[in-house]
Amino acid sequence: MAKIDQLTEWLKPAAEALGYEFLGIEYVGQGVHSVLRIYIDHKNGIGVEDCTKVSHQASGIMEVEDPISSQYTLEVSSPGLDRPLFTLPHFEKVVGQQINIRCHLGVDGRRKFKGELNEVDAHHLVITVDNQPYEVDFQDIDKANLVAIF
Repeated sequence: MAKIDQLTEWLKPAAEALGYEFLGIEYVGQGVHSVLRIYIDHKNGIGVEDCTKVSHQASGIMEVEDPISSQYTLEVSSPGLDRPLFTLPHFEKVVGQQINIRCHLGVDGRRKFKGELNEVDAHHLVITVDNQPYEVDFQDIDKANLVAIF
């Protein structure tokens, strides 16, 4: 988690200086197939040109700082329909909607949850899965995103 925090500290100002909302980053370390993914958004949406601008800026920072010693692929992406949720305000915006959560540790014997986000406060959220509410601490969340409803 410290690596993600450090990368965010370097990359967030760069994306925001270009006029984009920096949503967050994911780093999936899998040897030569590792991926550093930066999620950005803008009120007018995100296109390929937007991703290219942020990618060039981020590449320069990553070359100078060199925080990842192994080979990796840098990707810049829009949040898409299944928008990733990284921060408390992200969760607050989607109360009442369907989300997926994967946790580091189990909550009542579960690590994965797909249900309606009912409640959010500074330290936890409540998600209802099959009419059963579960309280999940933010520090236990590994990954979360909206469920795309068609």
